[in-house]
Amino acid sequence: MDAHFNSSLTPSQPMQLALDLAAQAMRITSPNPRVGCVIVDAQGQVLGQGHTQRTGGPHAEIMALQDAQAKGHSVKGATAYVTLEPCAHQGRTGPCCDALVHAQLGQVVAALSDPNPAVAGQGFERLRAAGIVVKVGDGAVQAAAQNPGFLRRMTHQKPWVRMKIAASLDGQTALNNGQSQWITGPEARADGHAWRARACAILTGIGTVLEDDPLLDLRLCKDLENPPRMPHLVIVDSRLETPLNAKLFQHTGPSASTPRQIWIYGAVDNAEKRAALQAQGAHVTVLPNAHGKVDLPALLSDLARREVNEVHVEAGHKLNGSLIREGCINELLVYLAPQMLGIGQGMAHWGPLEELSQGLALTFTETQLIGKDLRVLARVQP
Repeated sequence: MDAHFNSSLTPSQPMQLALDLAAQAMRITSPNPRVGCVIVDAQGQVLGQGHTQRTGGPHAEIMALQDAQAKGHSVKGATAYVTLEPCAHQGRTGPCCDALVHAQLGQVVAALSDPNPAVAGQGFERLRAAGIVVKVGDGAVQAAAQNPGFLRRMTHQKPWVRMKIAASLDGQTALNNGQSQWITGPEARADGHAWRARACAILTGIGTVLEDDPLLDLRLCKDLENPPRMPHLVIVDSRLETPLNAKLFQHTGPSASTPRQIWIYGAVDNAEKRAALQAQGAHVTVLPNAHGKVDLPALLSDLARREVNEVHVEAGHKLNGSLIREGCINELLVYLAPQMLGIGQGMAHWGPLEELSQGLALTFTETQLIGKDLRVLARVQP
C-alpha cells in the first residue's frame, strides 16, 4: 500500500488516511464507489490498509484485511475506518460486512452510509448484530465529494454530469470560423484528460464529431500511477450521422486494451445507418423528445441504468446550451486562457433570458492555476 504511518495515529488520522487511499482509486473503480479502509489497534498502530480495486476485484475492507494478514497482524478487537458503509450483498464480490465480522473487529467507523438499496444500512445492522460498535459521520463531506456520481445514481437514478469547457477570458470557446485548437495550454489539456479518466463516460455531440473528429481517449494520462480504465463514449446524434471512419472508433493510451462501449443516441431512426453503426461496435438507442431531438434527461436515466456514475461532457456550445436548458448539468469544469478573442462561439448557446434570476446559479468550489490557465470548478446550485 502507498500510504503508511509507522507511529501511532491520533483519532482523526485513520479516517484521513482512508480518504487518501480512496483518492488513489479515483480512476479505476467505476461503477463501484471509491472507498478506502484503514484498520488500527487500540494504540493507533496501523495493522492493515487498502482501497477498492477494479470492478470485480476486492473492496477496500478486504484489501485492508489481507494487508494485515500479510504483515502477521491480528485484527481481533481492532477498529476499521472505512469511507463508506461496508456492503451487505453478494454482487461481483462477497459482503464486506461479513468479512469484518469473521475477522472479529471491535469497531467500525464509517464516513457515510451506503444509499445503494442493496445495502442501505444493512451492513451496519449486521455489524451491530455481531457485537461490533458502529460509528458514522467522520469524514462524510470528503467521502461524498469523492463519490458524487455513485451517490447521485443511487439516490436520483441519474449520473453526476460535469461539463468541461476550455475558453478565453471573455468566454469564447472558438472563433467564428470554428477554430479552437488550442485556446488553452498543454498543462490544461493534460489536466482535462485526468478529469476524463475519473468519469465513467465521456459525452459529446455530433457537431464536435463532424468538425473535430476527436479521439476522446486518455492518451495524455500516461504518467498516472494507476492506469485508468477507459471511459465509455456517448454521442448525441439525432440523425445518426456519425461517420463510420470516425477516430472515436479507435482509442489509444494506457487503457487501449480495455474495451469501451460506444453509445449513440438518436432521435430519428434509420435502419440502414443504425445497422452500419452497430457493425462498427456502437450501441444505438433512439430516444426522441417532443421536438424531434434527443431526449437528454431520458438519456441520462438510461446511462444510470448502464451503471454510469459520472459523465464528462466535452461538446460544442449548442449541445452545452441544450444540456443546461434541460437541467442536466451538476458541475462545470472551466479552463480560462489568459487571452480575449472578441466575437466567437461562447460556452453555451441557450436563452435569451428575460430576467437575471433565470440564469444558471452556480457556487464556485475551487480555482487553481494549471500552467498558464485558470481552472474553475463550479457546482450548480440545487
